[in-house]
Amino acid sequence: MENYDSNMRAAILKVLVSQRLAVLSTVRGEQPYASLMAYAHTPDLETLVVATGTATRKFINLSQQPRVSLLVDTRSNCEADFHAAEALTIIGRAGQVEPNELEMLRSLYLERHPYLVDFLSSPATVLIKVKVHHYLLVNRFQNVMEYHPGNEKDIFS
Repeated sequence: MENYDSNMRAAILKVLVSQRLAVLSTVRGEQPYASLMAYAHTPDLETLVVATGTATRKFINLSQQPRVSLLVDTRSNCEADFHAAEALTIIGRAGQVEPNELEMLRSLYLERHPYLVDFLSSPATVLIKVKVHHYLLVNRFQNVMEYHPGNEKDIFS
């Protein structure tokens, strides 16, 4: 099991590091809503960080329903993607960053996206952390692997 976890962590990190954008899916009532987002991740893979304005639909959705998913993929929009691209789905719970975590997560986010410093500095922008419940990695078209990064209990219970 340890070898599987180590291989999964490496495969997940490879996808996360190779991409800068994810599709964040939120929910309002029964209607899903998807947004393209810049993200950063903690080295332990337990947390992802995104930033959004407080007047956005996604922020309103997150405030009412914290369950989210993100999709990060390696496609290049060509036929080879059907066998070569990888898709990483991240299932988690989102919330505003706590004051005691703000500097560390802000630095992590800006290290990856320094060109977003003005956006992140706006009083109308908030940093959101996604506590990861699990990852689903799909590669070779139909090969699905699942990884739970250090979660002691099911955050959806």
